[in-house]
Amino acid sequence: AVFLTNVCVSCVCAGGLGQLGIGLAQILREQYGSENVILSDIKKPPSHVLNRGPFVYADILDYKHLRELVVNNRITWLVHYSALLSAVGEANVALARKINITGLHNVLDLALENSLRIFVPSTIGAFGPSSPRDPAPDLCVQRPRTIYGVSKVHCELMGEYLHYKYGLDFRCLRYPGVISVNTPPGGGTTDYAVQIFHDALSTGHHECYLRKETRLPMMHISDCHRATVEFMQAPQCQLSLRTYNIAAMSFTPEEVAQEIRKHLPHLKVTYNPDSVRQTIADSWPVRFDDSNARRDWGWEPAFGLQELVSDMLQSIRNKRATDGLSIS
Repeated sequence: AVFLTNVCVSCVCAGGLGQLGIGLAQILREQYGSENVILSDIKKPPSHVLNRGPFVYADILDYKHLRELVVNNRITWLVHYSALLSAVGEANVALARKINITGLHNVLDLALENSLRIFVPSTIGAFGPSSPRDPAPDLCVQRPRTIYGVSKVHCELMGEYLHYKYGLDFRCLRYPGVISVNTPPGGGTTDYAVQIFHDALSTGHHECYLRKETRLPMMHISDCHRATVEFMQAPQCQLSLRTYNIAAMSFTPEEVAQEIRKHLPHLKVTYNPDSVRQTIADSWPVRFDDSNARRDWGWEPAFGLQELVSDMLQSIRNKRATDGLSIS
């Protein structure tokens, strides 16, 4: 979680050591002060995270402890990132149900009890094979076939219900696949689009677990963070929805490989589709319709495929050089 505290805003981020929490906390700390943004997780944080601002241990399933954190730190915003992603969730449905649904209810109850504003991300996985795929609009049939997707649809509907019944300031964005150099893949179906960059610069070979023509919506992590902050800061009067799609680009494994080859012509990609992840990907949209986000609160991405590839390759080169690793 990310928790924002009570000077002008106070925030706690649950699941804060995952792909998104650390970067979002850094942006919020630059705007609101380091002491007003608290990261939380059940994992031991690396030293560079501890040095940047407050961190607390918090188990999303321990409601009493979460309530103590909120009360003692005068929290006003709660950002809830704790979740098991699509492929990992399918491997442990019982645990995914606990974390993704019971954990959600804990933070929703906390938000209601303490008049918090709450942001929870949703996902491309909230759509299913009967949803419109090209593009998928904000409002349509959603019949996902993963526990991750089911839990996120549940989240969207519960948040909207609590907003209209009790006035809860619940906000939710459906993220596409998020591509970042700073954290390793975390068990999502779109994670190949992170791994391929590391493989291109380390071994020159990537084995992809999806078919080469599998098109999915993707986004650079900096666009994802910026969309989240802009959405959190948007006045309520501008919002016609509580859950919005956000989009930036849509590509296939072969298309991103071809773009990488403009920089690294030696890259070899082989395809060995994994039945679980391929089935999941085939049930998801190939593009998002984010026209409501663009109209209501001015969303506009900065990164297309060319910019994404150039930035990722340069960032991974720099990181490998800093770590003393070779570059293929």
